[in-house]
Amino acid sequence: MLTKRQKQNTIKDHQEHATDTGSSEVQIALLSKRIKFLADHLKKHPKDFHSRRGLLMMVGKRRRFLQYLRDTNEKKYARISKKLELE
Repeated sequence: MLTKRQKQNTIKDHQEHATDTGSSEVQIALLSKRIKFLADHLKKHPKDFHSRRGLLMMVGKRRRFLQYLRDTNEKKYARISKKLELE
């Protein structure tokens, strides 16, 4: 899991203003961190099917956020994709 400090640092890196904690960019960044953590966990524990399901659900949620961002603001989508090295 992400520690509180890691989560705060990720939010600071991707927020648009001081109180922004729920924008699409922040949520995509947080999901990407959690996905990376779970992917590493599953490399060590390949039979952990419950975590695998959680990972697949997070990937789907991130995909929907990215689709929304691409439809509403192409520049932000390109910036977050490049910054997080997605696609």
